[in-house]
Amino acid sequence: MLVLSALVSGLAQGAMYGLVALGYHVTFAVSRTVNFAQGSAMMLGAVLGYVLGVREGWPMPLAVAAALALCAAFGLLVERVLVRPFVRRGSEAWLMATVAGGLVLDNAAMFAFGKEPRALPSRLAERPVEILGLGLYPLQLVIPVVGIAVAAALHLLSRRTAHGRALLAVVQNPTAARLMGIDVGRAVALSYAGSTLLAGIAGLLIAPLSSVTAEMGTLFGIKAFAVAIVGGIGSAPGVVAAGLAYGVVEALATALVGSSWTQIVVFAAVIGSLALRPNGLFGAAGPRKV
Repeated sequence: MLVLSALVSGLAQGAMYGLVALGYHVTFAVSRTVNFAQGSAMMLGAVLGYVLGVREGWPMPLAVAAALALCAAFGLLVERVLVRPFVRRGSEAWLMATVAGGLVLDNAAMFAFGKEPRALPSRLAERPVEILGLGLYPLQLVIPVVGIAVAAALHLLSRRTAHGRALLAVVQNPTAARLMGIDVGRAVALSYAGSTLLAGIAGLLIAPLSSVTAEMGTLFGIKAFAVAIVGGIGSAPGVVAAGLAYGVVEALATALVGSSWTQIVVFAAVIGSLALRPNGLFGAAGPRKV
């Protein structure tokens, strides 16, 4: 029963890792850059949901919509201020710039929101239901479904629609994409807005099962990036599959050997996975120029 409970909670947690990691996938697929403020965007979604829905008393659907819109706006800001100027100069300083941007947001949230954890209410996390002898919140069952659905939608968008193929053309050949009438800068900006939107969704989903704090996204963002690399950052299904596996391994390690060993076991598994599959479980080696 302990193992079964760990599997269920691990799938819910892993789906959240997968959602945040999908944000890394989206920007990488379009621009070959990633937003290392993803964890902070996750925190922003949860904090804004709490502030607007609980503190300000907005109807929760409206609070959620506004929180996600502001998360997307944060992504646009990151791309415009912290990524685009460096990419134009051929510099990779956007790596450190996005890390710094996330730290600025974290500390600003801590100053305005405080350090104390807050509870974000949700009707899906009020009363557990019994399934196979386990008491589960409906939200724990909804979260993996959301993660898998988003991954499937992204995969279909990039492979089966003209708009998705146009986005992939941006990274493959930006010059040709411009000649075809594709606004490359707009496509990259939208990918960043989409990435932080996904992180905001993850924050709003996981908050009712844990708590809302200004520091909740730091370690979460690191784990999600590990998930993106292990799954193959260029593959949306691979990223979500790796997220689910990561969450299950983490939950099982906590249940079987104790929380003090969890990070040791999980990151050792990450190292082992990358040693066996350097390009990720679903990734492929890119062409090498000689």
